[in-house]
Amino acid sequence: MIKDKKKCNHCQLEFEEKALFVSTINGERKYFCCKGCEGVYRLLYSQGLEGFYNKLGNNTLRSFENVEQNLEVFDTQSFFDKYVVKRDSLYEISLILEKIHCIACIWLNEKILSRQKGIIKVSINYTTHKATLLFDLKSIKISEIIAAIRSIGYDAHIYDARLQEQYAQKQKRDYYIRLSVGIFCMMNIMWIAVAQYAGYFSGISLQMRNILNIAGFALSTPVLFFSGWIFWRGAYFALKHKTPNMDLLVISGATLAYLYSIYASFKGGETYFESVVMIVTFVLIGKFLEVRGKKSAVDSLDRINAQIPLSVNVLRGNNKEEVSVYDIKIGEIIEAKPGERIALDGNLLSLEALCDESALNGESLPIQKKYQDKIISGSLVLNTPLRYQVSKEFKDSLMTSIVNMVEESLNFRPQIQEQANKIARFFSLVMLFLGFITFLSWFYYLEASFDKSLMIAISVIIIACPCALALATPIACLVGLGRAIEKKILFKEARFLETIAKVDTLILDKTGTLTQGNLEVVKVKSNATQEELNILAQILEQSSHPISQAVLKILPPSDFSYVFDSLEQVNARGMIAKIGEDIYLGGNFELLEERGVVIPKEIYQSQSDRSIFCFAKNQVFLGFYALEDCIKEDAFSALEKLRKMGIALVLLSGDNEGVCRKVSEALGIKEYYAKQSPIDKANFVDRLHKEGKIVVMVGDGINDSIALGKSDIGIAMGGGIDLAISVSDIVILDDKVEGVKEAFCLGSKTYAFIKQNLWISLIYNALTIPLAMFGFVIPLVAALSMSLSSLVVVLNSMRLKQ
Repeated sequence: MIKDKKKCNHCQLEFEEKALFVSTINGERKYFCCKGCEGVYRLLYSQGLEGFYNKLGNNTLRSFENVEQNLEVFDTQSFFDKYVVKRDSLYEISLILEKIHCIACIWLNEKILSRQKGIIKVSINYTTHKATLLFDLKSIKISEIIAAIRSIGYDAHIYDARLQEQYAQKQKRDYYIRLSVGIFCMMNIMWIAVAQYAGYFSGISLQMRNILNIAGFALSTPVLFFSGWIFWRGAYFALKHKTPNMDLLVISGATLAYLYSIYASFKGGETYFESVVMIVTFVLIGKFLEVRGKKSAVDSLDRINAQIPLSVNVLRGNNKEEVSVYDIKIGEIIEAKPGERIALDGNLLSLEALCDESALNGESLPIQKKYQDKIISGSLVLNTPLRYQVSKEFKDSLMTSIVNMVEESLNFRPQIQEQANKIARFFSLVMLFLGFITFLSWFYYLEASFDKSLMIAISVIIIACPCALALATPIACLVGLGRAIEKKILFKEARFLETIAKVDTLILDKTGTLTQGNLEVVKVKSNATQEELNILAQILEQSSHPISQAVLKILPPSDFSYVFDSLEQVNARGMIAKIGEDIYLGGNFELLEERGVVIPKEIYQSQSDRSIFCFAKNQVFLGFYALEDCIKEDAFSALEKLRKMGIALVLLSGDNEGVCRKVSEALGIKEYYAKQSPIDKANFVDRLHKEGKIVVMVGDGINDSIALGKSDIGIAMGGGIDLAISVSDIVILDDKVEGVKEAFCLGSKTYAFIKQNLWISLIYNALTIPLAMFGFVIPLVAALSMSLSSLVVVLNSMRLKQ
């Protein structure tokens, strides 16, 4: 049975209908195979160029990677509005770089781009090839940035997470073709090599030797110039910009062997055509497997992108339209069916709904939602259709923010990687010089033959490629970050994996961090009138603090509305409201005492181990609410593990002495401080820094924002997720203390693997380079061992997944 097929409205290629997504453009439903085609289609219509499709007729277009060759596309307003982000007075754009295959490629692009007038900051990730650029639009156009990249032999396309897979597939296809040629020629040239070596021992005629040499030449030439084109291109631009790299080492060794073999063919000497083929093919195999290894490591990152729908059903008037998520505005009403993912944040308009938020917080049980409850992107609609009103645009919604945070985390390199990169940059130049010295030493001082001296020099050059050194850190970081995502932990920057491994002090907030954050009122004593309680309820509605929300839940509902002359929130104290001549106070003991309110002594004594909310009017004490919170079940085992890791634990809380002592004793935390304001917490972090401590602060991302910012690493629990993403360095999505422990364990484990990888690469070079210099390694073995060293580093990093 033939399945229904439709054409993509841009490229005109046919696909199964379910493989296409629908966007509404100018009131019409259009079908597209990818975001690239949709983007170009919208661009042409916005520029009044829709006549292009009439001229196209029944012809089809090439795949999207060829669409953006015209640089003018990058300077259109449509492109700018969709892909460029304003950062104060500057602008930021993310690109995917193509034809990147070693750390020197990254360095070269960073160097060239940094030299361009108007580019303020460049950050390129080796593992994902994503380039993030901060630039001044007054000094440089986007088209000029792309032109600068193309001028050095690379290419760039706008970064789109969904298009990244297309580029990866294109790169793999290119490797497949070049590898196929290399492997075919290698298998055949081996028979020729066997015949040549046999002939040297048993005798071979000159005519047969020439035939075999011609066959070797014929098989090695396409391998060197076609399969090895990747290395030729990289070597050319390395020489052009005076930046020796891995490509120059590989192609230098292979070409010297190739040219010498041609010379030896006429002189009747020993040829090395088979070495040329194997050098290029083995290194290419190593690069291909390295690409596959990176793809495997990044799969967990790709799974996050898969959670976000491309289009939604929006209600406009009496019509329901399927519209791209990029075109949805705040305030519009979306309908989601059971089994669909929520694409944008909003507020529920249906009376009730059941949602699965496990993709965000790992919570296995579905969550019951009621009218006006928050609906978060990434959650799954379970039982009945629901409608919600959009509160944030797609680019600002929670799931998009998380995806952006994950992607950006890969663009910040750890300090240890910067040090390794510096070594790798100069390593190639040093090894070219060392290869030349090796040749001179064997040829002039040891009086070896020219061909033997040359082969030894070639072995030195090839075996010393710094691929393993360059891969040591980024591949381990990539696997570590992917593993963290699986455990519902988001690192804002990869460098925090290194920092957290060196931490010696962990500061913990109490409410919402160590405790459930679901405070319950367990005792009430009040002399307030109904009107005063109504005013208190309206005051508490203006606060998101857990204590305020817990007290608000037990107050009787009221239809009265009061106009406050002033309403002030006092950090770590409470709230002060003024209505006419009356002043109302709601908060802890300290707030009331500061305002001259006398609090009965028996309340201090009987409620010392509970959280207390007091209420007063015009310095008259009206009553109090005693609240309790349960410690999170996983806090006990998680903190015990952290203690065994040698991490000093400190509890800082704005709550009273009795509550802090009770929680600290239960969890075995010896050092605790009560009644801490946000400023007190920040000052405590400063004091630890002066003592030489490396500090992590864990809080809810709101009251602890100052301390989180001052800490070496700020960890926010998932409860305050919106603000947490902006103020913290690590976010624990599932809101569990176990997540904090896992962040420490992953950091320590990843850092250990980075050091292992560096030692592997350094020991490899320390052992193999001298062996090559002393003539114990032939070029064939050099190429094989160089590729194997990179694979060992990749495979060692993959052990992080276990």
